[in-house]
Amino acid sequence: MYAVIMAGGKGSRFWPRSRNRLPKHLLDICSEKTIIQETVARMLPLTPPEKILIVTGAAHARELIAQLPEIPEENILIEPVGRNTAPCIGLAALVVRRRAGDDVMAVLPSDHRIGDEATFRRVLAAAAEVAAQGGHLVTIGIRPAGPETGFGYIERGQPVARKGEEEIFRVTSLREKPDAATARAFIAQGGFYWNSGMFIWRATTILNELASSLPDIYAGLREIDVALDTPAEAEVIAAAYGRFRSISIDYGVMEKARDVLIIPADFDWSDVGSWDALWEVSEKDGAGIAARTPGNLINVSARDCLVHSPRKLVALVGVEDLIVVETDDALLVCRRGSSQDVRKAVEALETEKRHEYL
Repeated sequence: MYAVIMAGGKGSRFWPRSRNRLPKHLLDICSEKTIIQETVARMLPLTPPEKILIVTGAAHARELIAQLPEIPEENILIEPVGRNTAPCIGLAALVVRRRAGDDVMAVLPSDHRIGDEATFRRVLAAAAEVAAQGGHLVTIGIRPAGPETGFGYIERGQPVARKGEEEIFRVTSLREKPDAATARAFIAQGGFYWNSGMFIWRATTILNELASSLPDIYAGLREIDVALDTPAEAEVIAAAYGRFRSISIDYGVMEKARDVLIIPADFDWSDVGSWDALWEVSEKDGAGIAARTPGNLINVSARDCLVHSPRKLVALVGVEDLIVVETDDALLVCRRGSSQDVRKAVEALETEKRHEYL
C-alpha cells in the first residue's frame, strides 16, 4: 500500500504562528514534532518510507525535505499551483500507477491529530484489504461526538462485509457541512459520520472515476502521464495545472460515484482546524489552562485559556476563555469560541498589503 499525504493549504486560522512560508502542517502545534512528522510516523508501521508520497507546493518542498529526511526526495511531488484535492490525488495516482501498477493508495490529510494510532492502523489496513478486492472507493467515517457544523457528513447504508473487527457499509450519501439544525438532525437520526477526508482505493480505480466524473481534469492528467520521468515533466505539469479548475475529490468524484464504502471508526480524531480545536485536544491543568510552555505562565484566577508563548512570560489575571498566541512579530488575543474568525485578521492583513505578517 502507498500512502499519499496531501500537504497543501495555508492554515490561516493558526495565525500568527502559521504563515505562507510555514503553514500549519509544518508547525509543532500539537507536540514536539511537527504535524506532518506525526502524520508520517503514524504510517511507518504500515508503509515503508519509499512508498510514502507527499504532495505539496513549491514554496514548502524544501522545508518538507528537511523535516522528513526518511522520505526519498523524489517522493515529494510538487504542484505548481493549488487546485484543491481532485487534481492533487490524480497526480499522485499517476505516480503510484507508474511505479507500482495498480497498487492500493491511502489518501490522507497532512494536518490531522489521531490519538489511538493502533486502532487507526487497524482500520486503515482493513480499508486497504477491501479496496484491493475490487473497484471500491473506501472512506473512513468518524463517529460524531456531537452536532458539529465544521465537518462534512457521510450517511451509512447497508452493511456489505466485515474485516476482522471492522464492519463495512455502503455509503448512501455525502453531505456538505450542515447548519446547526441539520447537524442536530443527523445526530438524532443516526447512521451519520464525520467525513475524515481519508480515502483508500486502487490507483486505477480513482483514475477511472476521474475520467468518468471530471473528464476535463482527466485530459490534463493524461498529458502529465505521458510526460512523467521525462525532461518535459515539470513544463507539462505546469501547463496542465494552469488549465485545471479547483475542485475537491468529494464534490468532483465521491458525491457522484456509485461504489462508495465506509468503515466507521472510533479512534480519537481531530482535524485541529483552529486554536479552539487545539485547546479541546490539549492537556490542561486544573484550571483548564492549556500551555505548551507552562514555565512562562503566571495564572491569577484565570480559567479555560490557551496560551502559546515560548519566549515571553504571560500573566493571566482574572480572565476566562481566552486564546493568547505570541510570536516574534505579532500577538493574537481572542475569545475562545471565536478563533475561526482569525482568518479575518489574515484577510485584513492581505487587504492592507502587510505581507511581512503573512
